[in-house]
Amino acid sequence: MGDLPLLEIESLLSQHPDFPKPGILFRDVFPVLRNPQAFKSLINHIVRHIREQHCQDGNQVDVIVGLDSRGFLFGPLIALELGAAFVPIRKKGKLPGEITSLAYSLEYGTAEFEVQNASISAGQRVVVVDDLLATGGTMSAGCQLVKSAGGVPIEAIVIIELLDLKGADKVTPHSPVFSLFKY
Repeated sequence: MGDLPLLEIESLLSQHPDFPKPGILFRDVFPVLRNPQAFKSLINHIVRHIREQHCQDGNQVDVIVGLDSRGFLFGPLIALELGAAFVPIRKKGKLPGEITSLAYSLEYGTAEFEVQNASISAGQRVVVVDDLLATGGTMSAGCQLVKSAGGVPIEAIVIIELLDLKGADKVTPHSPVFSLFKY
């Protein structure tokens, strides 16, 4: 059975007005995950994009980083398909051992990300994955943390990008952005 077209996958995304607060239209990727064919097709579309853009002429992707927490839903599956390592970037206090951390600003305050020091080696080519790009603070911090760990962020990939929030503007100084669905 072949992959579902992106338009069919996109039709499964749901919308929830006024969540998590009034005036916000929440775009929900979870219905895609409840449909095995759509979920597998989504992963295949992302893997195909990565192979076409980053695995030519002897190049490869060494590490897929998933951002806490929805990046963990997609990142390991993408990494397995590519034969790459999977590395989680977690919120402060969630990883054991020696870590590198980075504080960053959000629209409502500050947060901190951490990565285990031994998880990314100098010069490794890294793709950073998350479900959503809104204001760009989280993805930008993830890419900066990859750099501080010695990795080279070659692309930031999201399922959904909210264009009016201009999050890509904050990320592109650190990595190009690829979005499957733009609103």
